[in-house]
Amino acid sequence: MLSTVSSETNQVTTAVLLAAGTGSRLQPLTDDAPKCLSEVNGVPILERLVGCLLGHGFKRLVVVVGYLDHRIREFLEKWEDELTIEYVVNLRYATTNNLYSLWLARTAIDEPFLLVESDVVFDSPLLEGMLQPDKIATSRMEDWMDGTTVTIDLFGRVLAFQGGAGDGLCGGRHKTVNMYSLTLASWHRVSERLSQHVSAGRVNEYYETVFAEMVAGGSLSLEAVDFDSARWYEIDTLEDLHEAEQMFPGTAWNETRRRQPVSQP
Repeated sequence: MLSTVSSETNQVTTAVLLAAGTGSRLQPLTDDAPKCLSEVNGVPILERLVGCLLGHGFKRLVVVVGYLDHRIREFLEKWEDELTIEYVVNLRYATTNNLYSLWLARTAIDEPFLLVESDVVFDSPLLEGMLQPDKIATSRMEDWMDGTTVTIDLFGRVLAFQGGAGDGLCGGRHKTVNMYSLTLASWHRVSERLSQHVSAGRVNEYYETVFAEMVAGGSLSLEAVDFDSARWYEIDTLEDLHEAEQMFPGTAWNETRRRQPVSQP
């Protein structure tokens, strides 16, 4: 197996991308392409992500695919000289949620890794804080945000997950940015808990359910990394896509991207 953590810095260099879903709320854009290939000012979400990973020294990318997976495979071919890219297939993508997709990845991952979802765009420098394991990307809540939040103590440690709105500690609620890094020991514990949920038939849940249970029970410890709310966006709907295009103009991406992908003959 590739060496995926630097011996000097302990930096994570493997990423797991969850990209199996149908992205139905982005229709008609997702009628013939997975959500991660939706373009923000002409640049696919997946291209932005790969550029960020390469710019931070990532060597391996494991992608959990399902819906129109051939489109993702074809798209990623041009980076195969720069990244070791592997695929895990979720054949049940239409009836399961990301908990099940992450559980499937247990067969491919036996090292520390960065977990990221396929619908988030962000400024590349924000990733710097996630390169050490057992981190969670969070952001101070804004009006446009919904979904899972966390409470954080004065030392930046996550105390609890909440499924929706609710006041947090130390100045307010903090939104999860759907990005985590895990040590191998943490991943083994998470994988075991995921297996328990799958065995119980709880395959249509979010993996945050498992993280919430483990943080509450003391078997998972995560340190928050603050993401500036003006420098990332989660894209679920056409309205989200429009807002992201205001935040991430194509010219800014072209100026800051690390390099063009390797051209294929």
